[in-house]
Amino acid sequence: MRLLIPMLILSTNIFFSCTGTKKSIIENELRAPAYPLISVDPYTSAWSFTDNLYDGSVKHWTGKDFPLIGAIKVDGEVYRFMGIEEVELSPLVPTSEQGEWLGKYTEKEPPANWISENFDDSGWKTAKGAFGTTHNEPTAKSHWESEHIWVRREINIDQDLTGKNVYIEHSHDDGAVFYINGKLAYNTGNTVNKNAHTKLSDDVVKALRPGKNLITAYCHNPVANGLLDFGLLVENNIKKDLEQTAVQTSVQVQATQTYYTFTAGNVVLKLTFTAPLFMDNLDLLSRPVNYITYEVVSNDGKEHDVEMYFEASPRWALDQPYEQSVSKTFADNELLYLTTGSQEQNILRKKGDDLRINWGYFYMVADNKNVKADIGKSTELRSGFVNGNLSNRNEGINESSKMAMVQSLGKTKETTGKIMIAYDDIYSIQYFGENLRPYWNRDNNETIESQLKKANKEYEELMVASAKFDKKLMQTATKAGGKKYAELCALAYRQAITAHKLVQSPQGELMWLSKENNSNGSIGTVDVTYPSAPMFLYYNPELAKGLLNFIFYYSESGKWTKPFAAHDIGTYPLANGQTYGGDMPVEESGNMLILTAAITKLEGNATYAEKHWDVLTTWTDYLVEKGLDPENQLCTDDFAGHFAHNTNLSVKAILGVASYGYMAKIAGKKDIADKYTAEARRMAQEWVKMANDGDHYRLTFDQPGTWSQKYNLVWDKLLDFGIFPDEVAQNEIQYYLTKQNKYGLPLDNRETYTKTDWIIWTATLADDKATFEKFIDPVHLFMHETEDRIPMSDWVFTDKPYHRGFRARSVVGGYFIKMLEEKFK
Repeated sequence: MRLLIPMLILSTNIFFSCTGTKKSIIENELRAPAYPLISVDPYTSAWSFTDNLYDGSVKHWTGKDFPLIGAIKVDGEVYRFMGIEEVELSPLVPTSEQGEWLGKYTEKEPPANWISENFDDSGWKTAKGAFGTTHNEPTAKSHWESEHIWVRREINIDQDLTGKNVYIEHSHDDGAVFYINGKLAYNTGNTVNKNAHTKLSDDVVKALRPGKNLITAYCHNPVANGLLDFGLLVENNIKKDLEQTAVQTSVQVQATQTYYTFTAGNVVLKLTFTAPLFMDNLDLLSRPVNYITYEVVSNDGKEHDVEMYFEASPRWALDQPYEQSVSKTFADNELLYLTTGSQEQNILRKKGDDLRINWGYFYMVADNKNVKADIGKSTELRSGFVNGNLSNRNEGINESSKMAMVQSLGKTKETTGKIMIAYDDIYSIQYFGENLRPYWNRDNNETIESQLKKANKEYEELMVASAKFDKKLMQTATKAGGKKYAELCALAYRQAITAHKLVQSPQGELMWLSKENNSNGSIGTVDVTYPSAPMFLYYNPELAKGLLNFIFYYSESGKWTKPFAAHDIGTYPLANGQTYGGDMPVEESGNMLILTAAITKLEGNATYAEKHWDVLTTWTDYLVEKGLDPENQLCTDDFAGHFAHNTNLSVKAILGVASYGYMAKIAGKKDIADKYTAEARRMAQEWVKMANDGDHYRLTFDQPGTWSQKYNLVWDKLLDFGIFPDEVAQNEIQYYLTKQNKYGLPLDNRETYTKTDWIIWTATLADDKATFEKFIDPVHLFMHETEDRIPMSDWVFTDKPYHRGFRARSVVGGYFIKMLEEKFK
């Protein structure tokens, strides 16, 4: 019997894989905020937001449903183990994406009774919703970019809602408050959402009446993008056939795999989600195929008749559920395919943050043996499985055409099998006007079917390789930073990778393009590249170059003419030039120089730097002139507001100059090396004098009694520059230990929130592992206890178990900086 056997040493679990190969994993005891399931790229990214896999819908990282249901039939009894029989909702009052609407609005604070139905809004302006920054919010119909907006919208209800479940659909950037007929309906708090659904309380639903009603809304936009859109949805009554669930007994996350165990009647079901994302094999890294493996073992020693049911929704290939889709099934001698995609296939037409792909095709694939597939309404598919009469329709049109397959395993004591989940996006990125295919099909000589056949052929070896990789990561990270550090790294691994897309530029260069998830959707953001880079520097410096190549090209081609590095090259997936509203001159130039120096150190030569020497020189000279005492400009740490004289930003500038001197030395440019290294040392000496605040160093040069994390100092240590006196970092570390809260070290003295990636960089300044772990333990505790069940956030509060913003971002690749330190030694 292939049962999970707990060992007493090293927290290691020994079990047999589906291939019969004995393998072991080092147990990850972290309760993840969300569990990675399918990990391909920013669009095909699916998670479980609940402890039990069957307690909620499988979701895209944005929180929108990616319905994927799994059930097992044991001797005629059905147990659901994955997903839920989702609620079906119909528009009651349309959002701007479902129809036109008009609203009265003002950007000046109104009297307190503005939410009343009797309020006189004749002095307010009238415009089409949604309201927002029209240059970067595609759903915004009326431009709004001020800090506040108040909106009144008259609606008409054409039905009696007594006893019905009603939801408000809301999109907002940032926080919003909604009222219905004067009653508070929902306060979002300080969050950003797109097309979120929130169930209204019974009291609010009772306030809705047939005929005329009023929705009022307020939205606060403190910085950057603004958006406000809303509507109502009503729940449809549907028959449920899969109400009985299996009992989940365990779950844990490894770097490339997520493991679940269930009891379903007289069998044990083990489910493994695998994404073989090995960074030393770029064709495999970019292959858009994941595996779901199941292993069924009798728990009473008897044979049992077993069937497996998997069901997927067209929503995997749609941005919004109301879009039309086409689904079909076909087979060859080896595999059976279920596939779906949008009818319109508007390739690379949309850009933005909270969007899902609506071009290309989703695939659910199984071995073409003892398997039956069907397409149709979910109720028909599920009842067909339960009653043993699933049809064999091979095509369906519209969103209600779900796809299902049943694998008949016969009478057995133990058996294994798999399905594959894949996505063919056809074209992935638009790069300065040219549409680029995914890296796996860069030469246009592959098909998704050929990729699936390769994945099927290599399945057994990849499962073994994944388990081996996961174990090695846990061992290496534990040695570097402790078990809790290793558990964070394991959870970060797939998240960091699949926030990127790998393509080849028209110039033949590798481009590892990030999407700035849950922020503004920028593509190739340099201050997202910088924190994420340690993982890619550690595993494959070519991917680190892929994070920088397009920024170098942007300047060297003459498309970007400013004397400092660009912030981004567009809004995902359109990389046609910077779209972010402000520049970050010192920030991005320092980032590019430091990371190029890190590549130089890893490779032991300056070949890559010399290729870009002219632009590196321009950026360095800018930092020499502007970097020591930065003026009031944007940087990555301005969450609590912009400010001048930023000491941590100054550290980055100084180490950027030092990086240039180091690269010149490696390139044999002695005079240049001496000049810029001396300049960096001079700047550092000035910094120490200007930032000194007794037992620590200030947030800004002009504000005594302040402090901040000086995480940028870590590169002085890792690259062995010796630009700053050793006591600077050690004094800061000792001071930080006095400022920690339950869930970690605040970013600075202004707020209680923090950035978890920067904490790990700061912790790496410590000279010993024990001190390092003092900073890691609270971060681990936050992830273990947070009440926000979302893909790991990097912007969290340190005094309460909630995130401040952000989720599913690539910056958690920065957790690997402690491992990178070991590699540099």
